[in-house]
Amino acid sequence: MNYQQLKSIIEGLLFVSGDEGIDAKQIAEVTEQDVRVITDILQDMKTDFAKEQRGMQIIEIAGAYQLTTLPAHAPYFERLAFQPQRGTLSQASLETLAIIAYKQPITRVEIEEIRGVKSDRALQTLTAKELIHEVGRADAVGRPILYGTTKSFLDHFGLPSLSELPETSAFDNDHNLEEETRMLFDKLDSRQLTIDDMDS
Repeated sequence: MNYQQLKSIIEGLLFVSGDEGIDAKQIAEVTEQDVRVITDILQDMKTDFAKEQRGMQIIEIAGAYQLTTLPAHAPYFERLAFQPQRGTLSQASLETLAIIAYKQPITRVEIEEIRGVKSDRALQTLTAKELIHEVGRADAVGRPILYGTTKSFLDHFGLPSLSELPETSAFDNDHNLEEETRMLFDKLDSRQLTIDDMDS
């Protein structure tokens, strides 16, 4: 594996590690490289990102490296999140929202264990649409974010409280998530899950 390939792999690892980040030792173990080599490459990558004026940056928090957006670009992300036309949610977002609604508070890792796939993008979408939010931090390594639904979620579905969520015992087995997600939202007055009417 050459230097450029290693940099590419590290960038991918940073991306999939999401907001929890990944430390140099973990990267070294995954790539079978010396920790010092990984640390040097991470520093080079941080310099390269800044020099090339990339839309992402590498930051280090409490020993963990994260791939994040630039603070200077925040106004553009806000415009995207609060555009009047937001469209419908994807199946991935629906599944993630159903899991959070019934199992909150819950971490990203726990959601991904149920879905079997990465859920970073779905979580970002649901957060931007104000259907979920951070409700605390788990008492675990890295203090991962705990997610829960918002008042906007209740308002959109006409629910006075979470106790009014439809009974769905089948959901607990997590074996047929797509079908159970469809059943969940069919029970919620068969409303189409769009965000447009939340702004009207």
